[in-house]
Amino acid sequence: MSVITPNLSTVQEQKLLSLFGHVRLHLLYKASIHSYTAAAFHGHCDKQGPTLLAAYNNAGFVFGAYTSKDYTQNGQAIVDDEAFLYSISGSGTKPLRVACNHGQSAFTDGATGPNFGALVFLHDDKPDVQSNPGTGFTFQPAEMHGGDLVLTEFEVYRVERLGGLLAKPWRSVQWTAERYQHLLQKIQSYKSDLSMVSHAKVLLVGPVGAGKSSFFNSINSVFRGNMTCQAISGTAGKSVTTQFRTFSIKTGKSGKSLPLILCDTMGLEDNPDSGVNIEDLVSIYKGHIQDRYQFSSSAPLQPGTPGYKKQVTLNDMIHCVAYVIDTCKVSLLSDKILEKLSAIRKKTNQLGIPQILLMTKVDEACPLVDADLKNVYHSVYIQRKAQELSAALGIPMSYVLPVKNYSQELELDLNTNILLLMAVDQMLNYADSFFENQDVDEQEKLDQMEMYTNRN
Repeated sequence: MSVITPNLSTVQEQKLLSLFGHVRLHLLYKASIHSYTAAAFHGHCDKQGPTLLAAYNNAGFVFGAYTSKDYTQNGQAIVDDEAFLYSISGSGTKPLRVACNHGQSAFTDGATGPNFGALVFLHDDKPDVQSNPGTGFTFQPAEMHGGDLVLTEFEVYRVERLGGLLAKPWRSVQWTAERYQHLLQKIQSYKSDLSMVSHAKVLLVGPVGAGKSSFFNSINSVFRGNMTCQAISGTAGKSVTTQFRTFSIKTGKSGKSLPLILCDTMGLEDNPDSGVNIEDLVSIYKGHIQDRYQFSSSAPLQPGTPGYKKQVTLNDMIHCVAYVIDTCKVSLLSDKILEKLSAIRKKTNQLGIPQILLMTKVDEACPLVDADLKNVYHSVYIQRKAQELSAALGIPMSYVLPVKNYSQELELDLNTNILLLMAVDQMLNYADSFFENQDVDEQEKLDQMEMYTNRN
């Protein structure tokens, strides 16, 4: 699954956003990648809610149409009072906005390319536009597209309304230095109720690019007191992590290790033959996969093969699973990814492992949170995304935790640290729940067996 980059420049995007209230644009379709055909357009854009078309030409125009209605290919003429055509040119300071003519339909919802009457895109499955001013919308061609009807690119964006701020936050947070110090000390002094367990072991699971490795680096940075990059992270279309990694965290550069191990693994991908598979995850859960095991795309790890640990104790097992999801992409999670997450959650439940969900990149998802991270639990948009994830994955809202990873910062931030440590605190709480459900007598027998095996 390759990374698809929008053609819109920052200035162009800001001009488009000025045509709306408080919204975000999510790229759904890019013709140079998915092809200039009606079938490709409908395959990516049908039933996606409000959308914005962006057509590019060599004359320097970005022009297109907005509709608040779904594309469904029902063959009907669609009335949409909110629909409009627009144009941005290099010379114009403000975008041109053209409302639909009174009493006329906005577009025809057919199996062709998007047909807004006055502008018909992907005409004859080509990078061309038909221009028919007066048909539904009235404009001057020179102002709309400069007379250049050959496209250099064509994109479709989902338009998501962000909403404002809640009068009362949906979760209370103390944004104080005292709260930060309390969380630090609580985590550093954590001890399991089971004497044979020296640490809590948490596995991070999520789609490629969700921020699993960045989450570990961020937690490590908090306890080290400076920015770190021990886990490899990036923005590649495929998983940057190809090994199973277990990371310990130290307090300071040469301090003692925390009673917490964060485990990273390959990201989930749409392709059933790519990314981490459930059988390997189960082996990780049960403690059978060793640190730095290199995953194979051809087959899961089998008993008796290099990298497989036969004798395990509670220290080797996973005590909590944290699903990591990019908040910016909640609405764009594919059915295949959701199916994989559902299957993983089912298997994890069967093994009795507690699970939480981390919503990363909350600052990128909502400008209000970007302006002030303390708005995270006041944001209507972040609450809505949390509710969507809760419903889609069957995870209670109380288990959903928004966080912000460090990405481009050079200095630590108090509010970012508090959100990150709140997530770690919950991981330890849920690990305790796992320990409470264990058959300690049976585990002690396993521990003794391993000690005997190691001596002989």
